[in-house]
Amino acid sequence: MKSSKGVVTLVTPLAERVAKELGYFVWDVDYVKEGTEWFLRIDIDKEGGVGIEDCELYSRTIDPLLDEKNPIEEQYTLQISSPGVEREIKNDFHLQHCLGETVQARLYAPMNGFKEYIGRLVSYTAETVTLEVDEIVEIPRRSIGKMNIYFEF
Repeated sequence: MKSSKGVVTLVTPLAERVAKELGYFVWDVDYVKEGTEWFLRIDIDKEGGVGIEDCELYSRTIDPLLDEKNPIEEQYTLQISSPGVEREIKNDFHLQHCLGETVQARLYAPMNGFKEYIGRLVSYTAETVTLEVDEIVEIPRRSIGKMNIYFEF
């Protein structure tokens, strides 16, 4: 059995190629075990968002290619979806895509008395993420446990 990270590394180039051919982009690829079952989750998106028809088309297109390449040894369930309104922000691609958006950054430990910041994503570097809260706040990336788009329902 390959590691979860190994499966993601093997599947991502194929997922991105299929997405590009169909006019989408891949937001995230994840391979996780929940209980006794394995799930390969691919989140796709496009300008204006994706619907169920997009997910079905993508699934029907990539499924036979995954069967042919056979990058996963164990039985798994393929799940294709949108990254959602409150999508998680994990890497530079996500940060670039979300510039100007309101985000929520949850920290591992309090910084300036706060463990959570909600503000407009102004910029980022390899070391920091800059949010405009009431003022400009520079947060070390290594301090962020989880960051996502913030959507007030």
